Amino acid sequence: MWNILIYIKKNLVNTIPIAMALGIIFGYFYNPSFLKILILPLTIMMIYPMMVTLNIKTLFSYCRPKTQVIIQLVNFIIIPLVGFGLGLLFFKNSPYLAYGLLLIALLPTSGMTISWTGFAKGNVNIAIKTTIIGLILGSLLMPFYTKFFMGQVISLPLIKTFTQLGKVIFLPLFLGFITQIILKKIYGEAHFNKDIKKKFPLLSTLAVLGIIFVAMALKAKSIIANPLSIIYLLVPLSIFYIFNYALSSIIGKLFLSRAESIALVYGSVMRNLSIALAIALTVFGDDGVEIALIVAVAYIIQVQSAAWYIKFSEKIFGTAPEDTAKDIMKKGVFSLHYGQTVNDAIRLIDEEHIHSIAVLDNKENPVGLITAEMLINLLAEGKKQDSKLKSINLLPVIQFKETTPIKKVIETMKRKHEYKVLITDEKGNLEGVLTKSNILDKYANGGKNE
Repeated sequence: MWNILIYIKKNLVNTIPIAMALGIIFGYFYNPSFLKILILPLTIMMIYPMMVTLNIKTLFSYCRPKTQVIIQLVNFIIIPLVGFGLGLLFFKNSPYLAYGLLLIALLPTSGMTISWTGFAKGNVNIAIKTTIIGLILGSLLMPFYTKFFMGQVISLPLIKTFTQLGKVIFLPLFLGFITQIILKKIYGEAHFNKDIKKKFPLLSTLAVLGIIFVAMALKAKSIIANPLSIIYLLVPLSIFYIFNYALSSIIGKLFLSRAESIALVYGSVMRNLSIALAIALTVFGDDGVEIALIVAVAYIIQVQSAAWYIKFSEKIFGTAPEDTAKDIMKKGVFSLHYGQTVNDAIRLIDEEHIHSIAVLDNKENPVGLITAEMLINLLAEGKKQDSKLKSINLLPVIQFKETTPIKKVIETMKRKHEYKVLITDEKGNLEGVLTKSNILDKYANGGKNE
């Protein structure tokens, strides 16, 4: 099943139109009204998996204030004005389509922001921070922006809106955070990050296709009656995305570094279409189906344009720097002090589902590694579990600074036949670990960081 979901996620440019077409066909031949009961559960299923994978701690990591100020000004001042203006120009007589475009403009970032920033070798930490800020600010400000821009033509009950936002955004955000804590407790952080975390976005993708199917089924009769309506939606949406790519690229080129610029582009052009769909169908009832139509079409443009932009990013911002250890390493190191015992090492490896542990001296410097295989051998030899780790013949430690080119790391691994290295920051503090599996995973994905 997971392989099927992976295929679907990698081919959204094709699977979204298929879901739209199937929804239209179903809605034309059958009464789709019963599908409305699926809207809320599909919406929660669409949002909740995204929340499980969010690293909330990144919100408190440092980045230049200038970068976030620029990104948020673009997201909450310029882009909403562009969306509102295009809605007035193209949808004078269709207020809900106009609002659909405004809604897209009011909800910045998505999971794609982080993925595509990584693919283009931008600053992923800024992308994560931007995603979290955009999610929270966009959800809180959306009702007030709606009242300001379209309060005369769109009836938006604030209490109902905030209630629905609580159900489809903040409740899943809370539950996702709790789920993340529980799963890390049960399976260990390493196993969660390596094997479990990546499955949740696949469930979200399935829910997106489900909600698009429902929206198209509910709108099927009017779409069949006027099939050119979908084609017409492509015009303002294309202008919207092209303008946003151009604007963010120019601002990034003028004011930010290459890595920051790419985070700006994908942090402003990518919109949270999943939440836009959720709001459209849970807050606006039957009228929300028309809003959902333009959001569904936006998915096609957003997914394809994100892939296209990578091809132009090097021409705009220059060649990407050589991959470094920091680009591939797994952040965080499981460690014990050499005054601790073999039993402590056994328990940590068992609880966290990891294969090895760094052993530190009293000054927090790594003095060696102990692996699960070594512990098995020690037990087989009758070594007492209360033996201190300082008494064990540990594996040698290889360390690199996070700025070390990955090519140099690979050459050292080959020469020394050691395939796990520790990564430090410029001050020598442990930052993460880099293994042969991390390197192979990267190149198995065509050189892209997942």
